Amino acid sequence: MSEAYITRVSKFVPNEAVPNEEMEEYLGFINGKSSKSKAIVLRNNKIKSRYYAYTKEGVPTHTNAEMAASAVKGLFFDNPAEIKEVDLLSAGTSSPDQIMPSHGVMIHGWLPETGSIEVVSPSGVCCAGMHALKYAYMSVKLEDKKKAIAVASERFSPSLRAEQFEEEVQELIRLEQNPYVSFDKDFLRWMLSDGAGAFLLEGKPNEEGISLKIDWIEGCSFANEEEACMYMGAHKLEDGTLKSFKDYSNEEILAKSVFSIKQDVKLLSEKIVKLGFTNLKKILIEKGFDMNDVDYFLPHISSYFFESKIEDVLIENGIPVPKEKWFTNLATKGNVGAASIYMMVEELFNSGNLKKGQKVLLAVPESSRFSYMFCLLTVC
Repeated sequence: MSEAYITRVSKFVPNEAVPNEEMEEYLGFINGKSSKSKAIVLRNNKIKSRYYAYTKEGVPTHTNAEMAASAVKGLFFDNPAEIKEVDLLSAGTSSPDQIMPSHGVMIHGWLPETGSIEVVSPSGVCCAGMHALKYAYMSVKLEDKKKAIAVASERFSPSLRAEQFEEEVQELIRLEQNPYVSFDKDFLRWMLSDGAGAFLLEGKPNEEGISLKIDWIEGCSFANEEEACMYMGAHKLEDGTLKSFKDYSNEEILAKSVFSIKQDVKLLSEKIVKLGFTNLKKILIEKGFDMNDVDYFLPHISSYFFESKIEDVLIENGIPVPKEKWFTNLATKGNVGAASIYMMVEELFNSGNLKKGQKVLLAVPESSRFSYMFCLLTVC
């Protein structure tokens, strides 16, 4: 089989960076009041800026598919005609613009230069981008494709805007209850960001500059053991099961803001780090890889709150990584879900700091129902 190399990386972020003090100017004030949880969440996550595909006036500036296509085009900035050689588009997201058609083909619709190519759309949340990468990796490694694109993108901002919760708040007022949305919904408004990242995969490395050889990509899910933690388009019942939006009336969907993104914060804190990063030790043993050989560790984290928790679990399992080897851009880019790991790789790739022979370990936890993806890269 061939090897598979990431030969080019690119990213796209919409508009200008939004600082913490301007967030509610973009997202709006629920019931006309500033959020009580905003300061607490921002103090813990330590995010300083993020990007929204919206203006302050509520006018959308980009679709999810459009941002992804812009990231793809960025791969061919120096030679736009080369995009005609692409034979696979593998696209992951947790926030598609529509339920049907698939996200991948909608991106393809923005890329008429590619011609008729294979398109695949892995679904999921943060791991969706890694699943897209793995499909592209396997296709190149099997020599089924020669130039494969993996792309991940998110457009969370429409689901975070105040008007998404207005009907729920008004229903609480009618019931003479406290007119504030629950913390599991308000929490994520101060975490998420919009943007896209893309990789070009080929069967040989660049003749000049660096490439990233994909040594392996490994995933695991604990959905057989754990209930859903983050969800959208559903309501969590008392027994922990999810009731689909399809089983609610239109009035109930609005009253419960079923299409808002929700997260069980208690379950998140208890499970997200322990499950995946304990299992990483097993994966490293199976792959015969020593953590001491890692030069850069890129963990996708939704909040710096989890940084020390990951460090503790790695130490407990005898696979510590010195903090000087950690790399993240959460503070400046925000949590871009499936696209976060792409943006981290892009920033490191273009930093000028990578040297041939170095090892880069990617770690992507997904809280939706506790899935994880890990990937080892060699700079060459």
